[in-house]
Amino acid sequence: MQELKDTQDKSLLIAKDDKYIWHPLTQHKIQKQIVPIVRAKACKLFDDKGNTYIDAISSWYTCVYGHCNPLLVEALQHQSEQLDQIIFSGFTHHPAAQLAEALIRILPSKMSKVYYNDNGSTATEIGIKMALQYHHNNGEERDTMLAFEEGFHGDTFGAMSVSGLSVYNGAFENHFIKVLRLPKPNGQNNEQVLQKLDELIQKHRIAGFIYEPLIQGAAGMKTYCKQGLEAILNLCNAHRIITIADEVMTGFGKTGHHFASEQLAIQPDVMCLSKALTAGMLPMGVTACQQFIYDAFYADDISKGLFHAHTYTANPLACAVALKAIELLESEDIQTQIGFISNSHTAFKNKIETHSKVENIRHIGVILALDLKLNISRYGNVRDEIYNYFMSKGVYLRPLGKTVYIVPPYVISKEELSKVYKTIEDFIDEF
Repeated sequence: MQELKDTQDKSLLIAKDDKYIWHPLTQHKIQKQIVPIVRAKACKLFDDKGNTYIDAISSWYTCVYGHCNPLLVEALQHQSEQLDQIIFSGFTHHPAAQLAEALIRILPSKMSKVYYNDNGSTATEIGIKMALQYHHNNGEERDTMLAFEEGFHGDTFGAMSVSGLSVYNGAFENHFIKVLRLPKPNGQNNEQVLQKLDELIQKHRIAGFIYEPLIQGAAGMKTYCKQGLEAILNLCNAHRIITIADEVMTGFGKTGHHFASEQLAIQPDVMCLSKALTAGMLPMGVTACQQFIYDAFYADDISKGLFHAHTYTANPLACAVALKAIELLESEDIQTQIGFISNSHTAFKNKIETHSKVENIRHIGVILALDLKLNISRYGNVRDEIYNYFMSKGVYLRPLGKTVYIVPPYVISKEELSKVYKTIEDFIDEF
């Protein structure tokens, strides 16, 4: 009887989903298969049929300390008994103040203020607004943003505007704010990129430059030259162009440092954070900035304030979880695991980089990506076949077209990581 009930419950879930839900990044007329996940623990996802999957991308780079981490669950439960939600305009609370203090302590040294928001897209949206209004408040109208080609910064309108992936944004491009695109420096073209930037600065009123430091996530985990980026930031600083580091994906240990910006000699004026901030347990974003940005909004004139707010700004539950997540990040166990994953990636890269079906394999911190020698689109039948192959082997990977990438939870075991590598090897040998 219980087995019959379970079957009925599963069928009911699929029926309700199909009837009522519109999923993200999904063309429902083509993609019919939606997998019901009923439970998650550590690195494992469990579906309604009893199948188990290793979450090799930390559920879009969020659950880095493992699903349902008991320390995070405890922090959430404890906070829920004290204060669940309160408007953050005119009020404050201990979790928000404590988290802000902890963030400023671990962020690059020039950061001094924290602006809470809801997610990665709104974090970058606020960074863009800070840059534009900074100049406006100082009596200078600058109407243009600068961004790298192929960058991705979110799905709200400002974030879409500075993103360079038309597969996401094609229907909206006529409605965007003014944005100029800059090629990524690759070590060979650094001087040309810098020359182009100088020309753009002379011809346009550039307010801010937004970038994903060292590696572009949605573009296919594409890395680029650190020295080239430093030269760009230096030139931006010389012309008072506000620099905005989008660390939504890279932040909280992914590149082997707490933040990718720590690996650069020139620090940003603004930083955008989300995803692993709360380890995937609750939605939250943060836009941090240097003091001089805040000072441009601090005035007797109320219109110079940053009039941007979200209902769940600085939600106490999310703040409490994020605070505990920072403790985990700084723990010896997690730092050891980050080193273990990075070293394992190096060994795997060395093993398969000469494979005839692999090109352009790259690795930074816990992130590893490789391109298959295939001419396929980001979304299509072949890409779906790759995804389905991995799922059939019990590994959750989500290819970006021909790019297969790994961003595992820091708590992944040696055996689990070895299975991920072997599954990728087996696929490469078979396809």
